[in-house]
Amino acid sequence: MGVQENGSGDMGMSGVPLGSKNKYRRMDSDYSDDDLEVVPYKQTQQERSKSTRKYVFACAVFASLNNVLLGYDVGVMSGAIIFIQEDLKITEFQEEILVGCLSVISLLGSLGGGRASDALGRKWTMGIAAIVFQIGALIMTLAPTFQVLMIGRLLAGVGIGFGVMIAPVYIAEISPTISRGSFTSFPEIFINLGILLGYVSNYVFSGFPSHVNWRIMLAVGILPSVFIAFALCIIPESPRWLVMQNRVDEARSVLMKTNEIEAEVEERLSEILKAAGIGAGENQEEKAVWRELLSPSPSLRRMLVTGFGIQCFQQITGIDATVYYSPEILQTAGIQDKTRLLAATVAVGITKTAFILVAIMLIDKVGRKPLLYVSTIGMTICLCGLAISLSLFKATSLGVALAILSICGNVAFFSIGIGPVCWVLTSEIFPLRLRAQASALGAVGNRVCSGVVAMSFLSVSRAISMAGTFSIFTVLSALSVAFVYKLVPETKGKSLEQIELLFQKDRNWQEEEVELSDTQYLVQQKNDVIAN
Repeated sequence: MGVQENGSGDMGMSGVPLGSKNKYRRMDSDYSDDDLEVVPYKQTQQERSKSTRKYVFACAVFASLNNVLLGYDVGVMSGAIIFIQEDLKITEFQEEILVGCLSVISLLGSLGGGRASDALGRKWTMGIAAIVFQIGALIMTLAPTFQVLMIGRLLAGVGIGFGVMIAPVYIAEISPTISRGSFTSFPEIFINLGILLGYVSNYVFSGFPSHVNWRIMLAVGILPSVFIAFALCIIPESPRWLVMQNRVDEARSVLMKTNEIEAEVEERLSEILKAAGIGAGENQEEKAVWRELLSPSPSLRRMLVTGFGIQCFQQITGIDATVYYSPEILQTAGIQDKTRLLAATVAVGITKTAFILVAIMLIDKVGRKPLLYVSTIGMTICLCGLAISLSLFKATSLGVALAILSICGNVAFFSIGIGPVCWVLTSEIFPLRLRAQASALGAVGNRVCSGVVAMSFLSVSRAISMAGTFSIFTVLSALSVAFVYKLVPETKGKSLEQIELLFQKDRNWQEEEVELSDTQYLVQQKNDVIAN
């Protein structure tokens, strides 16, 4: 940005006219009348920043509503299954299938969601997710037999697979770089909120007859879909998807609404065009997305290992076992009364939801990797404590207290780090042309691992004891610490296009992160100059 030396019509770096009397001043000197000309610009910029933050916040909230459905289903089923057993007389094996099939079948939704979001757009894929889940929830509510209940459960799983995969991708693509981590964590907040609502629903409706209460619990899950229909009328399409459809002007319009500094819009649009292979005379033949994923380049292979690995570790450390089967775990610890069991699960839900808010406040300040370290190490300690409480102090007051403390600690550390950061990372690290499909692949790994854990937990616990099962989770959690150290880079403060470059380098993460941090510092200095 050059500044001409003379003339009353010259422009300064902020775009404010520089009169002939305008001179550089010491910061502690009095303002002249000419300095006051800058005030309207600053006020306009501040108003724009406020408006932009509110707009992106609203988009992130609306896009995350589908995740309430997943969380609610997970939370409500942990209590509803007790009454479903009484009403429909299902076996323990059927209980495992009913609980765990949602995660396995949702991988079909995740795979379909990747293709649908590339073909139809990010936001309309969210609409499809809500409709499919709503149909499934309605069938479950009215199910007269276990077989019909399973049909509804499978449909709900497909809908959840669509929603859980697309929300982080959409939010990452509309968010400004500086706050992308916080906004992309919103789906995890809403999952936790849904789990808490499910636990509360269990507690509130548990007093009804057993042939009615679980149906009411499941029916309440239909309500969020009403708000999703309203949301689709408000939120914009992803600018990156619009660019992929050659709708560049529409993409620019969305970027104008989601970027605080106007000067960054064209720069960001240019990066997206380059990443999409549009413009600058580029018209190369690209390999089919799935062919590229199945035969990846070295840099893409690193991305896939990181994204797929962190998704799997999120689940194989046993979080779904802790959430789905917390009543059974606490029964083993020594609590027998059903009302007390459901009240204890509400405490677990409150803890899980409260600590996700801590992650939101810290993720763009301290970074993704420090939160992952705190999370994985803390979970390892708590899982070990739970294994000890269920073996050495089983059926004692100390054992019950230690079990509740360990479960609450485990979900708290999960929510601080690997819970939200997992989805943030997988929505950030992949190239634009592959992002939806690669993120879907990561979500498949997540759902498969979740299903395996949920469908085998009771059987494995019967075979090697519940304490033995949590000992295995402890070892897997310890391995996740090593995985984070070796294979997960820091992505805080980097644009999606810069992160792609990070994986293309062959040097150590630390060296790359230092170089990109220096670049980010210079970019921030430029933004400060423009804003001031």
